[in-house]
Amino acid sequence: MTHINPHVFPVSDNNFPVLPGRPITPERDGELLDAYSQAVSQAVEAVGPSVVNIEVFHASDASRGGGAGGSRGSGFLFTPDGFLLTNSHVVKDGVKIKVTTADGRHFPAMLIGDDPHTDLAVLRIDASGVPAAVFGDSSRLKVGQVAIAIGSPLGFYATVTAGVVSALARSFRSGSGRLIDGVIQTDAALNPGNSGGPLVNSAGQVIGVNTAVILPAQGICFAISANLAQFVASQLMRCGRVKRSYIGVAARNILLPRRLVQFYKLPHDTGLAVQAVEPGGPADRAGILPGDIILGLDRKDINGIDDLHRLLTEDMIGKHTAVKLIRQHDLAYLLITPDAAQVDNPPG
Repeated sequence: MTHINPHVFPVSDNNFPVLPGRPITPERDGELLDAYSQAVSQAVEAVGPSVVNIEVFHASDASRGGGAGGSRGSGFLFTPDGFLLTNSHVVKDGVKIKVTTADGRHFPAMLIGDDPHTDLAVLRIDASGVPAAVFGDSSRLKVGQVAIAIGSPLGFYATVTAGVVSALARSFRSGSGRLIDGVIQTDAALNPGNSGGPLVNSAGQVIGVNTAVILPAQGICFAISANLAQFVASQLMRCGRVKRSYIGVAARNILLPRRLVQFYKLPHDTGLAVQAVEPGGPADRAGILPGDIILGLDRKDINGIDDLHRLLTEDMIGKHTAVKLIRQHDLAYLLITPDAAQVDNPPG
């Protein structure tokens, strides 16, 4: 049996140790609860009016006489003239989108643009002077701080759940196959219908866009960071899509032969094996062939397809740079100029 030294930690009448400092009394416990409750309530009051419910109708819904929409989700207004953010997977293949605001008004919504690679989409409703949520700086988040999710899970409008930021800088694969970096993990409960709603800090600022939950696990939920969401939203509002570059290859990750790694003193033992090259594309013009193993681009190492995706940003469009590769056991460098990716371009 463990004995507690009363001179180190005083023991209460119930034989539980009392930590040094201000005693935990019923009154003090109430104060702590009130402080937490007030923080959550104030954050909800600040952001709640900007949260919307989204109902999406698909072409197949016509056969059901225009009944319930094929998918439902959440979103939030971020400008006073009706622009709102949600998830790409919420509005995918929708032919008609209806938005219900927090005050019960219904609006048809126009899809401004969507980006499946980050699972984000921007819609607009014909409304002015609507309450707009304020973004926070997600780069300043700390593990353990309060995180509040607002949305319409399973059709229950304006549902609030609260938890903490469980982890930062997670990676999550989007439906398109690209890896989304800087994802926020939280234990604020999410359910189908929460997708696209805001994740909010105690100051009432949007720190993320709720996007996924891992089932059957409990308390493992993910949100796209607010900083990435703002960047994507600005691109979608300006161009209708996010500008990226591409080199025109189909490739897969491989493990390099150990002797090659040792002979060339490579910093990693994986590479990107080219399986096909798009005729007339940047890789074809550069002389890249099926069977080549790409190791680097623009003086940066490539361990696999995710590294290539990270490097192929808008800044690389039209930039003359070197691609490092192995061809038939020989190390080589070729000059390549990535093109602007189109909607139907291959992922590499």
